[in-house]
Amino acid sequence: MNKAYLFLATGFEEVEALTVVDLLRRGGVDCKMVSVTGDYDVIGSHAITIRADQLFEEGQLDDAKMLIMPGGIPGTPNLKAHRGLEQLIRKYAADGKLLAAVCAAPTIYGEMGLLEGKKATCYPGMEDGLVGAIPLTDAVVCDGQFITSRGMGTSIEFGLKLLEQFTDSATAADLGNKIVYNV
Repeated sequence: MNKAYLFLATGFEEVEALTVVDLLRRGGVDCKMVSVTGDYDVIGSHAITIRADQLFEEGQLDDAKMLIMPGGIPGTPNLKAHRGLEQLIRKYAADGKLLAAVCAAPTIYGEMGLLEGKKATCYPGMEDGLVGAIPLTDAVVCDGQFITSRGMGTSIEFGLKLLEQFTDSATAADLGNKIVYNV
């Protein structure tokens, strides 16, 4: 299962979304951008419009290894408000599949009660949303099926860590070298 879904809502953080999609695709992962807005064109938090690969309503989304939530305001609250996405996240959590989020978006999992006793990180000042988690300040934190990261500045490290989940550390490091990222 070499597939991931990254979800876009109005107000998503553009760099966090596109960096991850780019790195996963470069690494051979089938990463699809899914709009939860009902429209393929989704406007990010800095007025950059991105065209999603598919709409949430268009298909089964339970065939991937990982779900990914970029941060951004109001992107994160807009993702939290989508009931279908909440149900999908709960299914992935119950099935032991990977759940990744960056910036404000780890609070989605925290407020759903999924991070209880897990180590996690998020954008500074949003730790209250990591309900039940052990908050850390590392750039990227992996604990069980959860991979969380702090923000736009950690997007490359986050994307490479996600690629590692699909491949291995050597492949992720090799891609890091190819893009001139000093790990």
